[in-house]
Amino acid sequence: MKVIIVEDEKPAAEKLQKALLQVNGKIEVSGISNSVAESVVLLQRQQPDLIFMDIELTDGLSFEIFEKAKITCPVIFTTAYDDYWQTAFEYNSIDYLLKPIKQEKLETALKKYALLKQHFAANLQQLLQWQKNENTTTYKKRFLVKRGVDYVAIKAEDIAYCYATHKLVCMVSNENQKFILDKSLADMEKELNPAQFHRVNRKYLVNINAVKRIRSFAKGKLLIEIQPVVEEEIIVSTENIATFKEWMGS
Repeated sequence: MKVIIVEDEKPAAEKLQKALLQVNGKIEVSGISNSVAESVVLLQRQQPDLIFMDIELTDGLSFEIFEKAKITCPVIFTTAYDDYWQTAFEYNSIDYLLKPIKQEKLETALKKYALLKQHFAANLQQLLQWQKNENTTTYKKRFLVKRGVDYVAIKAEDIAYCYATHKLVCMVSNENQKFILDKSLADMEKELNPAQFHRVNRKYLVNINAVKRIRSFAKGKLLIEIQPVVEEEIIVSTENIATFKEWMGS
C-alpha cells in the first residue's frame, strides 16, 4: 500500500511515518509534502492508495489541494483542530484523527480503510458516498445503565463487549465493570456503530479494540481472545469468518 503524507511539521511527518510502519511494515510512504503547492506537484506525479493530510499548512488549508489536483484515493485527515471535521468529509475523507495521534486510533483508521476498500474497491465515489452517509447516521454515543440503585452513563467507546447469558444481556466496560441491560443483543447491535462493533457469534457483540488475539481453531473456525478476559472460548463459526475478517480489516 502506497501512502502520501501531507504535513508541514517535519517531526510530525516522521513520527506518523514511523507509526504507520509499526502498524503495517508493508506500507510504503511514497511521498511527503509540507505545503499546498508542493502537494499539488506531488499528486500530479503519482496517485497513492491513501493520503494522510494535515489541514492547516504553511500556505493555506489542504482543502485547496483538491481544487488544483485530481485526487482519486481516500484521505485520512490529521489535525490538532476539530473545527474542520464536517468540511473534511466533503473531500474524500474516510476518517479524521486529532493530534497527537494515538497509535490505537491510527490502527483503527487503517482497519477501517482496509474494510472499506474490500467493499468498494472498484468504485471510489461509491465508497466516499457511503462514508458521507455513515458519518450522518446516528449511532448511540452513550448508554444509561443501572448499577444498584444508581444510573450510570457509559460511552459507546468505553464498551468492550456485550454478551447474552441466561436470558439476560450484559455489558462489560473496558475497566471490566459489568452491567445488566434491559435490551436484546440484536437491539445493541443496531444502536452501536458497525465499524466499531461486530456480532462475532450468537452470544458476543465485540468492540474491535477489545480483540487481542485471533487463532485458528478446529474445523476451519477461529478462536478470538478479548480484553477484559472471559473464561469461556469465543468461537467464530466457519460461515461467519469472511465477514469477521472483513470487519477486522484482513
